Parts: sequence; structure tokens; C-alpha cells
Amino acid sequence: MRIYNPKKWFDILFQFHKSDTLRRLSLLIVIISLYTWFVAYIELNYLNLSEHPSAKNIFNMHNLLGFALSLLLVFRTNTAYDRWWEGRKLWGALVNTSRNLAIKINSLLPADAEEDRTFFRNAIPMYAAVLKDHLQSEYTRYSLDEVEHPELKMIDESKHTPNQVAVLMSNRLVTLHKQGKITGEQLLFVNDNMNAFTDICGACERIKNTPIPYSYSAFIKKFIFIYVMTLPFGFVFSLGYLVIP
Repeated sequence: MRIYNPKKWFDILFQFHKSDTLRRLSLLIVIISLYTWFVAYIELNYLNLSEHPSAKNIFNMHNLLGFALSLLLVFRTNTAYDRWWEGRKLWGALVNTSRNLAIKINSLLPADAEEDRTFFRNAIPMYAAVLKDHLQSEYTRYSLDEVEHPELKMIDESKHTPNQVAVLMSNRLVTLHKQGKITGEQLLFVNDNMNAFTDICGACERIKNTPIPYSYSAFIKKFIFIYVMTLPFGFVFSLGYLVIP
């Protein structure tokens, strides 16, 4: 998420967000421009459809199509924002859960349990890191701290890494309970925070794996394609070659 000041209008107007969207669409833009030039050339030099009164109704047709398309795009924009906002709330919940778990474990552990504190100090933020890369399907090598832990060898990065990190922390808590460093009541005290990790992960996976319904996505893509391909015919009568830009 990009952090910016929404009150600075002029800074936003003269800044261009770094994205590969323009690069990915550049070839398609060139193709559409050549297609538009071809339509304008055929119309202005050969067909001369502008001389027929009925041909001017094409412009009115595109006005109606543009209105329908705007409704579809508004729905698509609202859906995309809802998905983004739900993901933002889940990530905020992950931050709060991590903080609460860290505070509880630090309070429950004995003063001399520095090794256990080091484990959780690195394991808790590591869960957020593996969850991010799990959702983005990226491969990254993780470590708990500068000294390699034997638990690291148990993480299979080809499988569900967030669950594996959660299992490592749960096993560590159970071990602390067996060693008598924390009581059964204290173990239950932090259990809700451990469960929250998996709940947040499942909710994020639901957002990722539930795209826009296929029927709606296919319909709007076909609608946009037809609209763009027929748009030069609607404006070439009044704009001529200026329809290309």
C-alpha cells in the first residue's frame, strides 16, 4: 500500500505511480491506434458514410453503450475496493494479534528464558513475512535469527509455510508448558492469539482464491472489446483523423 498525503493536490497531480500497466498495455495501444487509423482512412477516402443521415445514429448508440459500460465499471471498481479494504483490515488484525501475542509471551516467560524470547521475537514477525509471500506465491528463505535454529529445517517451503510457522510456535508453547515454564491456564491464555493467525490466513486466502465471478468478468471483457472496436466508427464522422489519439 502506498502512503501519501491526500491533502496535497498538486503533488498528486504531477506524480506518476510506478506501475507496469502502461508497459504491458503499450503494444495493445499501438495496435488499437493502427486499427483506428485504418478505419478513419477507409471512411474518409472511400466509404464516406457520414453523408448518410442514418450513419450518424452510431454516435448516439455509443452514448448509450458508454452509459451501460460506466455502470459495469462502477460495480467492478466497488468490488475491487471492497476486496482491498477487507484485506487491509485483515492485515491490521494480524498486526494487533502479533503484538498481543508478543506482549503476553514476554510477560509469561521467566526472566532467564532469553532463548525462548529470542525465538518468539523472530518467529512472530516471520509469520507475517511468510504469509505475504505465500499469498504472492513467492519463494524466500527465512531464518529466525542470525543463529540457525533446528526448527528451520522443518519448514518445507513447497508446502503451506504459514501453517508450518504457526505449528512451530504452538510446539514451542507446548514444550514450555511441559518444562513448567508456563501453566495450563497461561497456555490457554495465548491460545486465542494462535488461533487468530490461522483465521486471518484463511480469510486472506479466501480473498485471493475468490475472483470476480467468471460470467461477469467474461461479459465485461467482451463488452469492452466490442465498445473499443466500434468506437472509431462513432467518432470518425466528426473528428476525422483526430479520432486516433
